[in-house]
Amino acid sequence: PRSAMDHQPKFFENLSGTGKAIGVLTSGGDAQGMNAAVRAVVRMGIYVKAKVYFVYEGYQGMVDGGDNIVEVSWESVSSILQVGGTVIGSARCKSFRTREGRLQAAYNLVQRGITNLCVIGGDGSLTGANLFREEWSGLLEELAQKGKIDEEAVKKYAYLNIVGMVGSIDNDFCGTDMTIGTDSALHRIIEVVDAIMTTAQSHQRTFVLEVMGRHCGYLALVSALACGADWVFIPEYPPEEGWEDSMCVKLSENRARKKRLNIIIVAEGAIDCHNKPITSEKVKDLVVQRLGFDTRVTILGHVQRGGTPSAFDRILASRMGVEAVLALLEATPATPACVVSLSGNQAVRLPLMECVQMTQEVQKAMDEGRFVEAVRLRGRSFENNLNTYKLLSHKKPDAELPKTNFNVAVLNVGAPAAGMNAAVRAAVRVGITEGHKMFAVIDGFEGFARGKIKEISWGDVGGWTGQGGSILGTKRTLPAKYLEKIADQMRTNNINALMVIGGFEAYLGLLELSAAREKYDEFCVPMVMVPATVSNNVPGSDFSIGADTALNTITDTCDRIKQSASGTKRRVFIIETMGGYCGYLANMGALAAGADAAYIFEEQFDIRELQANVEHLTEKMKTSIQRGLVLRNENCNENYTTDFIYQLYSEEGKGVFDCRKNVLGHMQQGGAPSPFDRNFGTKISAKAMQWISKKLKETYRKGKVFANTDDSVCLLGMRRRNLVFQPVAELKTETDFVHRIPKEQWWLKLRPLMKILAKYKTSYDVSDSGQLEHVAMHSPKEAETGAI
Repeated sequence: PRSAMDHQPKFFENLSGTGKAIGVLTSGGDAQGMNAAVRAVVRMGIYVKAKVYFVYEGYQGMVDGGDNIVEVSWESVSSILQVGGTVIGSARCKSFRTREGRLQAAYNLVQRGITNLCVIGGDGSLTGANLFREEWSGLLEELAQKGKIDEEAVKKYAYLNIVGMVGSIDNDFCGTDMTIGTDSALHRIIEVVDAIMTTAQSHQRTFVLEVMGRHCGYLALVSALACGADWVFIPEYPPEEGWEDSMCVKLSENRARKKRLNIIIVAEGAIDCHNKPITSEKVKDLVVQRLGFDTRVTILGHVQRGGTPSAFDRILASRMGVEAVLALLEATPATPACVVSLSGNQAVRLPLMECVQMTQEVQKAMDEGRFVEAVRLRGRSFENNLNTYKLLSHKKPDAELPKTNFNVAVLNVGAPAAGMNAAVRAAVRVGITEGHKMFAVIDGFEGFARGKIKEISWGDVGGWTGQGGSILGTKRTLPAKYLEKIADQMRTNNINALMVIGGFEAYLGLLELSAAREKYDEFCVPMVMVPATVSNNVPGSDFSIGADTALNTITDTCDRIKQSASGTKRRVFIIETMGGYCGYLANMGALAAGADAAYIFEEQFDIRELQANVEHLTEKMKTSIQRGLVLRNENCNENYTTDFIYQLYSEEGKGVFDCRKNVLGHMQQGGAPSPFDRNFGTKISAKAMQWISKKLKETYRKGKVFANTDDSVCLLGMRRRNLVFQPVAELKTETDFVHRIPKEQWWLKLRPLMKILAKYKTSYDVSDSGQLEHVAMHSPKEAETGAI
């Protein structure tokens, strides 16, 4: 797509949908987040003055017509954002597979003037939609011949436009990094694994967990990565001949290392290299017969489809829903049916049939035993997950490991963030695989100065992925006042490289250390930083480890708060979130929780805006809507405090609604890390460690490491679609040091989205919306994507 520099902002005033009618349906298996997508389509549709219709019960409802196709209003989608499943129903439909059924469906749509369809479903549903579109003009002519519609209708409704959104917990659709529902399904799996781990620790047990994914191993693979499972079976990568022996050897080795529990994850479609199924029962019997371990099987089943959608799924679905409406408004008879999807954090549009074709290619490759090809076709994200899992799950015997004689230290700096421990584990294990000696520094730079540093082994970091906070301990102290002592420790322990996992203080710390290189040779070593902070305020990266977990905490709390109001009279909640001066949590939390307003530092507001927001809410409360939600970032304004806003809303809302306030505080830093943070932490940290190895080789001269160039002190961040190493010195120009935030932040573009979905009049720059691209085949050498 065009970069932000290439265009003048283009607003959608000229994209009015006046007179257009859009039908929205959900089809195939349900997935958490579908309701958020339905809500976004309805509200965006109404916003651009189009008529929007629900099609209940998927294609079955389209064929049956009548009360199944209903025009909806703004309020129709109120309070569905946090509901799992799909409120408009989904059904498998045999009759739509016949031409007769499609003829009836076309008649029902034409009766209501619907020529734009938004289909939320899996590849089967989308393929059906495409066939319907291709047959459309023929179907209308047939209806005219039968005298059911007149010639004018045939001309008026000559074309059917289709935009798809993929709702599937399996993440089995090629062309998109994440399908709606995948992240929530991972949340369910990880909740179960975390619970099982505690009981298994008590009894020295082996657990075999079966997760969904008949043809796609994504859920199994990512959950194995996120919980550090001992073994994983997926359809795309069957185990080699003799896997039974290798698995049993590995399990008994782990027991011998005093590991009290073993976890084996099996995708329901797992196969061996002869295409024979590998079932969870078969794996259990094998472990019991060969090793005599106490073994239990847990089949997760439909639990994975249930529950409330995660923050990620709500935001993804809301963004895709808005994008889908824009794609329908821009569609011409020549535009192919497209799918709106996500690449990195970019919305893209892809031709539907190219994606479907590639998805079918994967299955074909698997059927023919071309498994390497199947993994490649799944895309870079899948391939990277698999490679990282292989790297971290199995320790080679010491004799097989290379020996580099380099010592690498890992430390956490700043406030604790969920996912830090997963990052440390990945760094330690990749470092050991690369042949380095790994050292852990306790309590950040302060601990470093005091000599709190010890060698850390492969086994020491077992079970760390699911632990919240920072096991190594972390402090906000900067290194400037301890430079001499830290240099002494680097010399004493012969530290040849540093890996710092942390937030804004970690970034400032690296700047201070690189500035001190002139005085201390000890700091002339490769240093890399991995961003980890709930505030997501580190320059050079769109995401930080920990922000997703904090966002889920905010979203869950908002859900509970909204629920508490359902029994009472009309009520507005003012909620204060963390983030320093960075409004990421308040803004994205508002989008995920369906808030009416979010006050942030980056977008200055005054009393007039506060007044307008209160009036807007007062009007809204006079309708059937019972409650309002307002988020405020802790440092958004020194005078308009949370108390001030609470008192203002209380006074102005008298007689219409009453007000409550809630300061979320440090609970946003706690809790078990979300699957996204475990995974992001693991992958980004493994990549950073590989960079350190490369730099160590490059800078090793005459028996010592000497690195003093800017590009030997880097931050590894996710930028749009890729993970990129950037010298910290170059990031200085992008930083507002006073307020500790980047000068430009990508998520600010999503501000208008929240306002539109909360019924505000606003202008939305669509020049950054997805352009139609082709599905790219990625060669294995390509830059790694940030997809999780």
